[in-house]
Amino acid sequence: LTTSNILLRNPNPTDEEWKPDIVLIDFGLSSTAANTKKISCHEERAVDLYVLERAFITTHVDSETLVDEVMRGYKAACQASDSVFVRLAQVRSRGRKRECFG
Repeated sequence: LTTSNILLRNPNPTDEEWKPDIVLIDFGLSSTAANTKKISCHEERAVDLYVLERAFITTHVDSETLVDEVMRGYKAACQASDSVFVRLAQVRSRGRKRECFG
């Protein structure tokens, strides 16, 4: 996912205060197949979150608050978020090593 995968949807465009819904569109990097092992699924979800996080940080100045809000929303919506966040920390670590050592 990148920020190009985000749509803003306003369910009540006549309201004076604009309160859009954020809709994420993902065409399959995170598998939902029933036969996918949980560890693999958590890894894929962590990689998706990492790519989204990097997209925000590298293309949108001062977006740390938005990244924090995405992670908060993910935690609220995903029952397996604790496991995914553990994997996300591992993915971040690998990402830093790739950046340092090419």
